[in-house]
Amino acid sequence: QVQLEESGGGSVQAGGSLRLSCAASGFTAKYKSMGWFRQAGPGREREGVAIINDYGTDYANSVKGRFTVSRDDAKNTVYLQMNQLKPEDTAMYYCAAYGSPGGSWSDPNYFRYWGQGTQVTVSS
Repeated sequence: QVQLEESGGGSVQAGGSLRLSCAASGFTAKYKSMGWFRQAGPGREREGVAIINDYGTDYANSVKGRFTVSRDDAKNTVYLQMNQLKPEDTAMYYCAAYGSPGGSWSDPNYFRYWGQGTQVTVSS
């Protein structure tokens, strides 16, 4: 059974940092595309933030240079290091797994499995 469990969210001031974790079970993360998404609130679109897979990493333009996605294969865990946080980064952050062949990774429909999310709040 595929499960994704996010942790590491919290409240920080603008300019601060947080590291999110996504612990995967039921599959081997290094063999699948893993992504991070965020949703600013009910009714808002779920936005692709970053992806990591065998081909490397990619990021949304809004976070390039500030966020870094990485993976610890021994722990079967994917991380999102977020630096220089801005109030507009405030959102629920979700981990996703099992990207589909073809399509755009930033489209939520690209991924099959999702975690429950962890809240990130950045105050000015």
